[in-house]
Amino acid sequence: MTDTANVQAGETAQVESDDEEREVDTSHLDDVEDGCGCAEVWEHLSDERDE
Repeated sequence: MTDTANVQAGETAQVESDDEEREVDTSHLDDVEDGCGCAEVWEHLSDERDE
């Protein structure tokens, strides 16, 4: 394997491990329908904040 291939393989492995570490909690959006727009998301989040 060439040095370039080694670097690319290392970069790929790094990206995959970074993605695994960045699991984002999206439970606050569970009640939002798929495909809704920004206004609907904003309204949902605003309503949740009031409770």
